[in-house]
Amino acid sequence: MIRKLEKKDREVYIRMAYDFYHSPAVLHPIPDACFERTFEECMRPEGYARGYILEWEGNTAGYGLVSKSYSQEAGGYVYWLEELYILEAYRSKGLGSEFLRYVEETKEPQVTRLRLEVEEENVRAIALYKRCGYEVLKYVQMVKDSQREDV
Repeated sequence: MIRKLEKKDREVYIRMAYDFYHSPAVLHPIPDACFERTFEECMRPEGYARGYILEWEGNTAGYGLVSKSYSQEAGGYVYWLEELYILEAYRSKGLGSEFLRYVEETKEPQVTRLRLEVEEENVRAIALYKRCGYEVLKYVQMVKDSQREDV
């Protein structure tokens, strides 16, 4: 089951996000303050981030994060599937596919593209995304962070 992140999920979300950012699925850890800020953004009704809890047989099994941007190239809004983290005990049970399907089925009508990033070494995730219809882009992604107080 997929449900929206709620205030009561703060501690479990932060613990899972911390674990995700200390796993091989990401390039490097991030400051703990980022987890708090992301949770707060997900709680804002008109925020740019949406958080979801994945459940299996009544137990918290993972989380997903989606953010929204606009793309001229796509001619509409883009949902960025920022993060998908499933606890080890719940992997290979179809939760990843269920989450991707849920996002697609519940997206706003103006959303014309779904997009995500994945580490090249994360072959299980890549296989999942390809099975769900995602294609590899030939882009080189670049980033420049603004100064943050917590870095």
